[in-house]
Amino acid sequence: MLFLLPPSETKLDGGSSGSRLDFAGLAFPGLQPIRRDVVGRLTRLAADESAALAALKLSPRQHDEVVRDRRLLDSPTMPALSRYTGVLFDPIGAEGLSEASWAWAERHIVIHSALFGPVRAHDLIPAYRLSHDSRLPGPSLRATWRGAVSSALAETGEFIVDLRSEGYVGLGPVGERSTYVRVVADVGGRRRALNHFNKKSKGLLVAALLDERPVLHDRGDLFAWCASRGIVVEGGAETVLVSDSLLDGAPVT
Repeated sequence: MLFLLPPSETKLDGGSSGSRLDFAGLAFPGLQPIRRDVVGRLTRLAADESAALAALKLSPRQHDEVVRDRRLLDSPTMPALSRYTGVLFDPIGAEGLSEASWAWAERHIVIHSALFGPVRAHDLIPAYRLSHDSRLPGPSLRATWRGAVSSALAETGEFIVDLRSEGYVGLGPVGERSTYVRVVADVGGRRRALNHFNKKSKGLLVAALLDERPVLHDRGDLFAWCASRGIVVEGGAETVLVSDSLLDGAPVT
């Protein structure tokens, strides 16, 4: 089973001294030509700061994000699960994971980057800025990635739990052997979609999985494991995750 996560806009700087991006070392090697194309388009765009700020929907105060992109081929790398920060990734706490949890993450966690396509937890990547709706020169990111990402994920043969935002789903829909997770709050017996706590709930779910490292093959296994942890999920066309069962009484807004 694979848990497919969206990336985050916020990322740690730095990485291992002397390291550089190695396309051949990334998972899903069939995507290497597209990765090289998208990286090339982004670094060329970043040479023109004003154009890059517009294409990436950044303000002049975010100048450093363009510098990141300009230098990404020479920037140090770190594991993808450590690189991403923010509401979803902070509960995971990659810096504090045990060796056993890292091994489980490498086997079961995939992060869908707009720049690199799907990468595994240990894949070494530099800091960058590119979102699913960024406008690079040439074909749209949707046209560039959609078919190739869908094929690469299908070729794993794994059941996929899709925790991505809808914007990233557009860059590579998954097939029948999958379930899309939608997070809701239970407010007075009524279900309501969430924004901020949507990401946090997904991060807490992944953190719980990394803590226990269950053996899962299909949605039935996932539901049984969630029930054992008091995590409320419901079936249907999608998997509904009830945030209240993960947030320990945090106010839902």
